[in-house]
Amino acid sequence: MSQLIYTQSLTKSYGARVLFKDLECSIFEKDRIGLIGPNGAGKSTLLKILCQLESPDSGNVVIKKDLRVGYVPQESVFENKTPFDILLASIRESELDAEKELLVHKWLTKIGFSGEEKSAKYLSGGWKKRLSIAKAMIHAPDVLLLDEPTNHLDLESILWLETFLQRELKTFLVISHDRSFLENVTSKIIEINPVYPGGLFSVDGSYRFFQEKKERFIEGQLQQEKSISTKVRKESEWLKTSPKARTTKSKSRIDQADEIFAKHKDLKERNKTETVQIDFASSNRQTRKLLTCVNLKKIMGDKTLFASLDVNITAGLKLGLMGSNGSGKTTLMRLFAGEIEPDMGTIKRADDLKIVYFDQQKEKLPPGITLKEALSPDGEFVRYRGEMIHVNGFCKRFLFSPDLLSMSIDKLSGGERARISIARLMLREADILLLDEPTNDLDIPTLEILEKGLIGFPGAVILISHDRSLLDQVCNQFLSLHDGRGEFFAEYAQFENLHKTDLPKPVVKEKKNSGNREERKERSRIEKKLEQKEKELQLLEKSLESQDLVDLQKVCKKIEKIKAEIDTLFEKWAELEEKL
Repeated sequence: MSQLIYTQSLTKSYGARVLFKDLECSIFEKDRIGLIGPNGAGKSTLLKILCQLESPDSGNVVIKKDLRVGYVPQESVFENKTPFDILLASIRESELDAEKELLVHKWLTKIGFSGEEKSAKYLSGGWKKRLSIAKAMIHAPDVLLLDEPTNHLDLESILWLETFLQRELKTFLVISHDRSFLENVTSKIIEINPVYPGGLFSVDGSYRFFQEKKERFIEGQLQQEKSISTKVRKESEWLKTSPKARTTKSKSRIDQADEIFAKHKDLKERNKTETVQIDFASSNRQTRKLLTCVNLKKIMGDKTLFASLDVNITAGLKLGLMGSNGSGKTTLMRLFAGEIEPDMGTIKRADDLKIVYFDQQKEKLPPGITLKEALSPDGEFVRYRGEMIHVNGFCKRFLFSPDLLSMSIDKLSGGERARISIARLMLREADILLLDEPTNDLDIPTLEILEKGLIGFPGAVILISHDRSLLDQVCNQFLSLHDGRGEFFAEYAQFENLHKTDLPKPVVKEKKNSGNREERKERSRIEKKLEQKEKELQLLEKSLESQDLVDLQKVCKKIEKIKAEIDTLFEKWAELEEKL
């Protein structure tokens, strides 16, 4: 595989803050890289440097000659124009008009647009992200760089993106904190983190495999520090007691001791890890039954979101609310909070029930305020679990230095602002935590601490999230809202199996277990048919390049039909694979 992009000793700082130093990494052909790291490590900045939107302070980026690099930014903002016009305007002027329109129609179809959308400005976040990807892909990039593409997307959009990346791209690098997404689409993980020598750790393989390798590396590095500590003590004692005579032997040992001290200092710095302290304040209520809903019904406009819905919320319940956009998840959350009333049914709350509602829209921090004002709006102290804590100590819990308290939050990263929102949430005592997408912009280490905090919370948690790993780890029950009704599940896997929409397809491979003869024959028949359908799909997609506008819609319909047939065949194959 040929090397497409590589960096040489990249260094980048913002003021006194060093993001990374002497960083070296490479992108090879057919690499599917997940780029991770703590907030503020410089992931987004590195992406901009790789596609030459920013310059490093020192070092170089070497790009293969004539390489086409596509870039999908974190935020997708569009003018008040149709998706068709936006894509048309992005194509090089050297293209012929007829070819331009053909290319635009092709990509609108590929990303799921009908071609009749009026304005890109008012699209949902998920559809804006699709359009942003199409805008990059229409130039046929050799490598695509994506910055947090799953952020603020619903589950349906994330599943679509997983399938799209697997089908359409050979080489890409994606920044993401979504662990399930990384597991499903990447074949290599790179983490930027000062805990590693050179500030970077790269592993070929799945995200799960990366985690295993990382744990072993960190354990080894800690053992190395312990081992060298013994040598440091020994050499320190020798330096105190040895004569001052500058013999060749003494000088040599002094030089060796200096090297040992420097190495020990470096290891100690890298092994010094700090974690966010997330521990939600409970009211310690003894009553187990908190909130009971009977025969709930809610209508929005001419749409019934849900009807005949019974929900019993007790202490210890961790309920994940599932469903597509518009299914009524946030509406149900608002009913629990008492912000709105049901059209039918009753809601009974325990006396003096304390509900804390995290609504990502309402929790937006006022622009321009300082970090101190954001963390402690009432003065020098915050009240947490009945105790007064000085803001200097409270900010350290969330990995902020007291030196930054006077800094405007506008200068902080999205992840750092998300940590502030979680900090403010912790200050409020609760029997029930209502959390509507609390994980946006949080890095993986903070997500893992948040998981532990929610699991250990003695009250009830009602959670809306697109983070499948978080849902799977925290929730002990799931409620799916769809087609005007609610359905309960004990596990996330049960929900996914029943409501999968265009999930990533399994790789066809032979299993050692022979299984039933008829089932093996059927599986073999399906595999052959799959191969045939995939070839048909490739021919049709290739023919798009030569079709005129009249035949384009017919070809696109054929493509969608074959894709549906492939999906059905894969589902049948997966069922047989489970049996064999």
